[in-house]
Amino acid sequence: MEMKRFLEKLASDTPTPGGGSASALAGAVSASLVAMVAGLSAKKGKPKQKEMEEIRNKSMAIQKKLFWGIDEDAKSFDGVIKAFRLPGNTEKEHLHRFQEIQKAYQKATVTPQLVCENSIELLKYSRDLILKGNANAISDAGVAAFLADAALAGGLLNIGINLVPVTEKNFLKKMHSLMGQWAKKRNHLMDGVLKALIKIR
Repeated sequence: MEMKRFLEKLASDTPTPGGGSASALAGAVSASLVAMVAGLSAKKGKPKQKEMEEIRNKSMAIQKKLFWGIDEDAKSFDGVIKAFRLPGNTEKEHLHRFQEIQKAYQKATVTPQLVCENSIELLKYSRDLILKGNANAISDAGVAAFLADAALAGGLLNIGINLVPVTEKNFLKKMHSLMGQWAKKRNHLMDGVLKALIKIR
């Protein structure tokens, strides 16, 4: 979707696209900045060139995944709305509706999980670029880190809100464990990013 059109839809009074799509977009923008800084750093050549080219390639792969996630998150929540619109007049219909709602909410956590997983990687790359990348692009790497952090925070929020109606205990246990791991990694990586940025703040 054209950016202007996306922003117009995001500002409209419809539930999709919403925060999940915005989080994926923040991550995709972060990945683009990481790729840019890595590309600039690779031009310096010598020992860091191979490492920087690898970061650039990996961040571009992440960018594609998260760009796909912008639309996919909206589609998954449309699935939740569709499930709620199912008839529930008879006991059989009511049970079917309940089961479909449960499935839809669980499916709605898939894209935010993708956002969280890849945002963690972007935070690592951003930190490494701040420490070892082109000195003239440190601020760009810092912005990439903050965007990845926003994407990750948004992903965690969206997983959390979609888990509220879920009753499947094993699924809840698995997701809460993952969320705890991502939150811990996020805190550790952002601490490193902020310490590395002290020299230009």
